[in-house]
Amino acid sequence: MGKVIAIHQPDYIPWLGLYYKMAHCDTFVYLDDAQYSNQADHNVNLIKTPQGPCRLKVPVEQHLGDLICNVRTKDELNWKEKHLKTLRMNYSKAAHFHEIFPEFEEVILSHQGSIADLNMRINQFICKGFQIHPEILKSSQMDIHSFREERVIDICLQAGGTEYLSGNGARVYQKEEDFLEKGLKLTYLAYQPIQYPQLWGKFEPCMSVLDYIFNCGFDWDYVEQQVRLAQQL
Repeated sequence: MGKVIAIHQPDYIPWLGLYYKMAHCDTFVYLDDAQYSNQADHNVNLIKTPQGPCRLKVPVEQHLGDLICNVRTKDELNWKEKHLKTLRMNYSKAAHFHEIFPEFEEVILSHQGSIADLNMRINQFICKGFQIHPEILKSSQMDIHSFREERVIDICLQAGGTEYLSGNGARVYQKEEDFLEKGLKLTYLAYQPIQYPQLWGKFEPCMSVLDYIFNCGFDWDYVEQQVRLAQQL
């Protein structure tokens, strides 16, 4: 029987596409020992406000070359209270805000440590709500020291995979034959941004998952249905 592996760096309150990837794999590996990048979404994402998209950014203590798992959130700057207040201001009228927000708030307020740990705890909370339950692994615990495509292959093999479910951005450097040589099928994620009921006028795609769950609850069936419809167009 085949085993599908997906890999992704731990990002802050990510978009729905990340959870679609998690829902369509057997084992999900956090690439938490990748190098931290200020160009990535490790500590930042978008929510929707009456003025349009708004960026929420977690301040971190970071030095060149640090791994994501070693980057500390600067909680002394009171970012938690600021983010939670911003979410209350912009989503308190959303249909499912009051049933979901208290537990999300507890996840945020109880966090201490790295940005990777924070992001993984948030994802655990979201996955529980969506009833998405892949096996979870961390690359930092796998003792793998190869790079780029070779590292992806090594992670898949160590996790016992027969298929790698990849994001589309990796098409530029991955070669299908390299995976096949190692007995791995290479598949690309078929997710497309979907529309759903949303506050504040014109629909904005690619917001944080919080935008979806505050407006629609943990309705994962709707996500799957809308992705299937989009694929048929």
